[in-house]
Amino acid sequence: MGLFVFIAIIVVIALLADGFFIVRQQTSAVVERFGKFKRIANSGLNLKIPLVDRIAGRLSLRIQQLDVRVETKTKDNVFVFVVVSVQYYVLPTKSVDAFYRLQNAQAQITSFVFDTVRARVPSIILDDLFEKKDEIALAVKTELDQVMDDFGYGIVKALVTDIDPDAKVKVSMNEINAAQRLREAAVQQAEADKIRVVKAAEAEAESKALQGQGIANQRKAIIEGLKESVESFNSQIQGTKAEDVMNLVLMTQYFDTIKDIGLSGKGNTILIPHSPGGMQDISSELRNAIITANEVSTSSKSHKV
Repeated sequence: MGLFVFIAIIVVIALLADGFFIVRQQTSAVVERFGKFKRIANSGLNLKIPLVDRIAGRLSLRIQQLDVRVETKTKDNVFVFVVVSVQYYVLPTKSVDAFYRLQNAQAQITSFVFDTVRARVPSIILDDLFEKKDEIALAVKTELDQVMDDFGYGIVKALVTDIDPDAKVKVSMNEINAAQRLREAAVQQAEADKIRVVKAAEAEAESKALQGQGIANQRKAIIEGLKESVESFNSQIQGTKAEDVMNLVLMTQYFDTIKDIGLSGKGNTILIPHSPGGMQDISSELRNAIITANEVSTSSKSHKV
């Protein structure tokens, strides 16, 4: 009799223990009675009838992520792998549909991702695919929102996280990009060389203009100085002619030049035998050249008239 009571107590305790169960936070438990859905048990301590009710399964209410890798072809016949990350969760108000209506929610989501990506990508060329990845992600989310809501799932976000063409295609794309950059660099270099040449030519032109102006001013100053020297010489010494004064000035410059050559120790100058009397010939040649130039100028003016 005592053994029977002891066994009965153990059985009662076991049944009572089986009647209590704990559901963790962000989790729902599906309770069935004789194989039929009874209720959804939320987080915390819950009670069920032993031997009558059972926990058929548990659903996580957390946001989950599924990465789907899709191989497809672009409009320009390039095969690529597109990785789409889908963030989804169980709608708390539709936990029953999420548990009973779909055998495998991830497989269902994967199928719709494949269908949407393979419908969109073939209409886009590879170069535009990287720019339009957000459009593809939005299309995937829109498609899943319409379908998965009936099965008790909500879609938070769909992201195209990777677009991976074939290795040879990536190498060729990099080579094309490198060639374009080299061409752009060559164009820029040519423009820089052109600017340098133009600026150098402008600088040389300005330099020559300034040099010409300096030479002109120098010659003008020499002429003014010679004029003043002749006038001063004539005013101080009566009876002298301009020709005599010019010969004297040329002779003075001649000796100054010889002196400068002699004082320069680094010069390599060869002096041809000559005499200072040659100044008279130089003076005559200068005078004849000036007279000839005046005659030519006068003759050309008379022809024009």
